Amino acid sequence: MLKTFAIVTARLIFAGIFLMAAGFKFAGMGATADYIAAAGFPFAWALAWIAAVFEIGLACAFLIGAFFSEAALAAGVYVIFLAFAFHGPARWQDNQAEFGFFVDHFTFLAGLLFAAVHGPGNALALRWHLWPRRSNAQTG
Repeated sequence: MLKTFAIVTARLIFAGIFLMAAGFKFAGMGATADYIAAAGFPFAWALAWIAAVFEIGLACAFLIGAFFSEAALAAGVYVIFLAFAFHGPARWQDNQAEFGFFVDHFTFLAGLLFAAVHGPGNALALRWHLWPRRSNAQTG
């Protein structure tokens, strides 16, 4: 019971983080696009919208469990991209807090990798995947 509670809570936390991130983007798409442009990326408005929609998709996968491992891996790649693009070493000298933001992305990655390997658990989870799963008998 405690394991199920922990897994569902972790899924809710993952979903909540990405829903909040998307919500902030939708609430201030112009500011998000400006932030993306300031980091040197072209097509900032398009990238802001793509990021917001992607984050909604990740949140949905974490909430319902469908494509869970795939979403956790995609989120991990996304989180590390964000770490380097917006909080990377070039920003540390001007603001030491950026180093902390950078490192935080790696702790988030650790949780996402753990989630990708262990899956969404058995409670409140749809079992849809992009690639077939091997049974325990086949993995030995």
